[in-house]
Amino acid sequence: MNKSFQPQRRTVLKRIFQYSALGLFTLLSPFAGSLVQTTQALPNAKVINLAYQSSGDLVKSKKAVEPRFQALGVTVNWVGPFAAGPQLIAALNKGEVDIGNVGETPPIFDQAARPGIIPEVVYLTGRTPSDGSNQGIVVKANSPIKKVADLKGKKIAFQVGSNAQYLLAKALKEVGLKVSDIQVVALTPPQARDAFIQNKADAWVGSDPLLAAVEKDIPIRILRNAARINTLGGFYIGRRGFITQNPQLVRVFLEEAQKVGEQAEKNPSDYAKILVDEQKLDPSVAQKVASRRTYKLRRLTPAIIAEQQSVADFYFQERIIPVKIDVKQAILAPLVYKAILPDNIK
Repeated sequence: MNKSFQPQRRTVLKRIFQYSALGLFTLLSPFAGSLVQTTQALPNAKVINLAYQSSGDLVKSKKAVEPRFQALGVTVNWVGPFAAGPQLIAALNKGEVDIGNVGETPPIFDQAARPGIIPEVVYLTGRTPSDGSNQGIVVKANSPIKKVADLKGKKIAFQVGSNAQYLLAKALKEVGLKVSDIQVVALTPPQARDAFIQNKADAWVGSDPLLAAVEKDIPIRILRNAARINTLGGFYIGRRGFITQNPQLVRVFLEEAQKVGEQAEKNPSDYAKILVDEQKLDPSVAQKVASRRTYKLRRLTPAIIAEQQSVADFYFQERIIPVKIDVKQAILAPLVYKAILPDNIK
């Protein structure tokens, strides 16, 4: 046997054992219930590493979780800003981050990149979907490109492996095209915006707050927004080892994140003010971003999991990912969700 393969084999076997143990953990419900309670009373971690993206994070801005964790003797370490979901997930896999939130695409690409290995990145909760107006395929107002079908052969800038790719692929599919029919300009979201503004790309797939700022600054035309495409809203995700070993900490985080979301939904201008203060956005831009964003979390129902599987299947059918994946491999045991999900998430 090739010796260089042995560490990887041990890692795979270890993860399979951990995953199998979760199944056993679920079956032994009376014993497991007491074990969860014990674990909740005695969190293993003394530090929790929370990820945030360059688009901003309301939980971080409000310092919503720090008091609860301080009472438990746990230090909060915010890690970032990450340019987008793929970069955040890379940090999760390296053990640099414990919890973060991303769109529907990054976990799928991560799972497809590691076929046959139980994913370390797991789904915690869903996020309420938006109406799709906060994301779009954009061209300059004076561009000869008038509709999505005109994108054939054109340079399009976007973050590969993000929900921008899903919007683009689905929009192209609607008009009989594939991603292979366009020229991909693979950049981070800020770089993609800059390439578009500097005429280094014919079109850009952007989202708020970058999209709202560009809408104000230069004349553009949105060929297609994410309405009826961006239906999932994204997910909170976490590192499997951390989640299963520290259910109490995860529950505390999600409870406070949901409280922040409920408050922001009632008063989006509060979030707009944070965008003005922290990201130096124009107040009118910040107000637009706040009005187009959704805030609350939702439990992972069978329907949501099935819809995420349909996204993964679409990527495989379009030959965007190399293997067909089973999303449920990144779903935790029911008893673990019972331990980590607070009552205020429905």
